[in-house]
Amino acid sequence: MTVQTEQIVTAAPAEGEQRYDVVVVGGGAAGLSGALTLARARRSVLVIDAGRPRNAPASHVHNYLAHEGAAPSQLLAAGREEVTGYGGEMMEGNVVAAERLEAGGFRIVLEDGSAVVAGRLLVTTGLVDELPEVPGMAERWGREVLHCPYCHGWEVRDQPIGILATGPLGVHQALMWRQWSPEVTLFLHTAPEPSDEEYEQLAARNIAVVDGKVTGLEVTGDRLTGVALAGGPVISCQAVVVAPRFAARAHILTSLGLEAAVQEMAGQVIGTYIASDPSGATQIQGVWAAGNVTTLTDTVIGAAAAGVRAAAALNADLIAEDTRRAVAARRDPFSPQMEREVCERALGDRRHGL
Repeated sequence: MTVQTEQIVTAAPAEGEQRYDVVVVGGGAAGLSGALTLARARRSVLVIDAGRPRNAPASHVHNYLAHEGAAPSQLLAAGREEVTGYGGEMMEGNVVAAERLEAGGFRIVLEDGSAVVAGRLLVTTGLVDELPEVPGMAERWGREVLHCPYCHGWEVRDQPIGILATGPLGVHQALMWRQWSPEVTLFLHTAPEPSDEEYEQLAARNIAVVDGKVTGLEVTGDRLTGVALAGGPVISCQAVVVAPRFAARAHILTSLGLEAAVQEMAGQVIGTYIASDPSGATQIQGVWAAGNVTTLTDTVIGAAAAGVRAAAALNADLIAEDTRRAVAARRDPFSPQMEREVCERALGDRRHGL
């Protein structure tokens, strides 16, 4: 991860721009959990959501205690209601950039040209799943084309499962998915040939290995039934496992000078992410990140937990700032800066009934 020194710095908020303690960019599990925590901490918080949840193609959420099997849209709708119930605000829109203000805080600029101001920024924009370029993959994504066994393994248990290998990770995927079905086939596709040790492991687990490039999927009715090979037969499969490239939606952070890092697993590049510490703090002061934008392997419940952790750390940072201001005001209550900050704080307090 590298931090660029060239950052957009704006002198002051423009007239009429609403100011919040925290603006959360991204309204998924991480963003809503963070916003809920901050709203319950009596912070003014705005969630800006572009309405493009990563798990929209999936029909159900799994491994989320007490919400097992819930529809993703249902979970998000309930989360939005909970956030607004504690005074948090929601806004639909696409954030295109963030600018650091000279006096502190950030201006968040939307695609329509409007902007809001935040003392702190929590980025929970998630990632984009970039699928292998095989005809039919995108259309079946989230249905029979899968990647996470903990999310979808139970639903395809005991069915013929094909593993589309695009790198060294393919063998690892095949051995993992063998836990859910005795009928697993590894399609080498564009991956390197397994080592002798890997071949032995695959044979010991009765995993078939098929050479040749996959050219498409066979669908009968509205169900996946097979995998087509170049110049060869169609191999029966009812589910296909892929390894997408997980590309972090990091343009907001890039506009502040923070570039995404590359992550590898088992010798294969699996995607890009924004580096942060365990609390979600990035290398840009005042900016936190949570969920899949910083941890590519987070499931829904993991992203929600990360949002809570980031919100707690972010609120602690705001408390420290509130305390510094209070001490400065006590020492010199008549300074113009203190008068202005006290007025701004009083307006914020009245919005929250303090």
